[in-house]
Amino acid sequence: MSNRKLTDLEEDVLEEIESKASMIRLQFTDILGVAKSVTIPVSQAEKAFRDGVYFDGSSINGFVRIQESDMRLKPDAETYEVLSWEEDVAHLICDVHDPSEGEVFDGDPRKVLKDQLDRAEEHGYEMYAGPEPEFFVFESDDGKPTTKTHDAGGYFDFAPKDEATGLRRDVIQHLDNMGFNVEASHHEVAEGQHEIDFEYADGLKTADNISTFRSTVRAVAHNHGLHATFMPKPIAHINGSGMHTHLSLFEDGENAFHDGSDEYNLSETGYHFLAGLLEHAPALTAVCNPTVNSYKRLVPGYEAPVYVAWSEVNRSALIRKPAARNPESTRVEIRSPDPSCNPYLALAVILRAGLDGIEKELECPDPVLENIYEFDEETREEHGIETLPSNLGEAVDALEQDDVIADALGDHVYENFVQAKREEYKEYIAEVSDWELDNYLDKY
Repeated sequence: MSNRKLTDLEEDVLEEIESKASMIRLQFTDILGVAKSVTIPVSQAEKAFRDGVYFDGSSINGFVRIQESDMRLKPDAETYEVLSWEEDVAHLICDVHDPSEGEVFDGDPRKVLKDQLDRAEEHGYEMYAGPEPEFFVFESDDGKPTTKTHDAGGYFDFAPKDEATGLRRDVIQHLDNMGFNVEASHHEVAEGQHEIDFEYADGLKTADNISTFRSTVRAVAHNHGLHATFMPKPIAHINGSGMHTHLSLFEDGENAFHDGSDEYNLSETGYHFLAGLLEHAPALTAVCNPTVNSYKRLVPGYEAPVYVAWSEVNRSALIRKPAARNPESTRVEIRSPDPSCNPYLALAVILRAGLDGIEKELECPDPVLENIYEFDEETREEHGIETLPSNLGEAVDALEQDDVIADALGDHVYENFVQAKREEYKEYIAEVSDWELDNYLDKY
C-alpha cells in the first residue's frame, strides 16, 4: 500500500463506509455509455482510495488491447452514496487510470467531460445541466424482457391508468436516499413511458447522476418483476424516449446566459453558445443519439426534434429557450439527446460546441416561431432550416467532418467511438427486418 495521505473527505467517507456497508461497488463507464462495476469488500476500501483497484481493461469496449490490459480504478470520494435498493452496498464512481503512466486514462469518458469543463473554466465559466430522461417499463416473461407495456396510461395520467405510480415512487425514494433532488415525475405520452426529472447540477455531477439514475431505475423495475429500458424507440408508431437537457453557464456566481434587457432574456454569451450548438448539431447527433435505434425516434410527427433551429416555445425546433422564473434559471434546452447516450461524452461535446460559439462569437440566427413540422421543403429552405442526420451512418459522417467535436472527444475516444459505430451501422444495414419480410416475401 502506498504512503499517500488520504484527503479529509476520503477519511470521512471511509469511516462512514465502514459503519454502513459490507461491500463497495466501484462504478465506471465504457465508451458506449454502459455502466460497469467492480465490487470489493469494505476491508479493501482504504487500499482503493490510496492505490486504486486494478481490472482488465481489455474486456471493456473501446478501452485497450489485450497486451495493454491492466487498468486502475480510483474512486471519487465526492460520489459516495449507499445503494438503498441493495442492502449494505456502498457506491462510488471512479476515474480510470493508466497504471504505466499513473495518469487518468485518455479513454475514460469521465476524463473527456472533465477536460471540457476545464476548458470552460479557463473562460471563467462553470457549466450546469438539468436532464429530463424518459424510459419505458415493460412486462417480463420468466425474467426476459418483452415489449408488452406495463400500463395503458398517457401523458400525465394517474392511477388506475398509470399502473407504475408505485414503481416511480420507489425509484424516487431510492434516489432521495442517495442524495438526488427529484423535482418531478409523471407518465409520459406513450403507454408504458415515464419521466423522472432531477435538479440541475454542475456538469460532472449531472453526468454521474444520469449514469446512477439509469442503473437505479433498471434495478428497481427488476425488483418489481418488470423491465425498464432507456432504448430510444422500443415500439414503432408511438413516441420514443428522449433526454431533453437544459444548459447554462455561470460566471462569478452569476448566470452568464441572462440579460434582462433582451427580448428573450438571453445575453450575447447565451446567443453565441446557442449558435455553437446549431453550428455543430449534425456532429453532436452522433454522440447524443448513438444507436441505430435512435433514428427511429428522430422522425417528424412524434414530438422529437429533427430541424436545426431554435425557438422560445416551439417544440418542433432542436433548441428551445424556456421561460425563466428568475435570472438564475435562464437556460437553453437542447431536445435531441436520447437516454441511450453516454452522458459524459454527450455533455462534453455539447459544452464544446457551445464554447466554440462563444470563442468564435458565432452569430445566432433568428428564432423560428412557427411549427416547423408544418413547413414544406421550400419553406424550410427559405428559413435556412437544415435537418439532423437521418441515420447513424450520416451522423458519423458528420462527426468525421467536424474537427471541433472530434477534438472534444480526444483521439482515443474519437477513434474507438467511430470504429464501433461504423461496425454497428454496417451490421444493421445488412440485416433483414420483419417489416421487409411482411411486405415483400409474399409479394415478390
